[in-house]
Amino acid sequence: QVQLVESGGGLVQAGGSLRLSCAASIRTFSRYTMGWFRQAPGKEHEFVAAITWTGGRPYYADSVKGRFTISRDIAKNTVYLQMNSLKPEDTAVYYCTACGRVAMPRSSHEFDVWGQGTQVTVSS
Repeated sequence: QVQLVESGGGLVQAGGSLRLSCAASIRTFSRYTMGWFRQAPGKEHEFVAAITWTGGRPYYADSVKGRFTISRDIAKNTVYLQMNSLKPEDTAVYYCTACGRVAMPRSSHEFDVWGQGTQVTVSS
């Protein structure tokens, strides 16, 4: 059974940084595109970033490009999201996700596995 466990969320002031981690219990971790979504209160899931299983190519939503960095450690079955220059509008529950069947997924329905989420709150 595939499981994703996020950590690293919390409260930070605007302009600050946080690093989220996602530990994956996936036997073939390197064959999954790993991603991050977020959901603010009253809103739908929003794609944030992902990193492909072939070549580890990262891609981002325009709203976080240049501020967030996604990376992975295949040896540790872990994916990270480094978030810098945080803004109040980044406040949301952040979910780690995994996709094993689409090359560069961006839609929530394309991701097969979801973590439980971790809260990120950015104060102004």
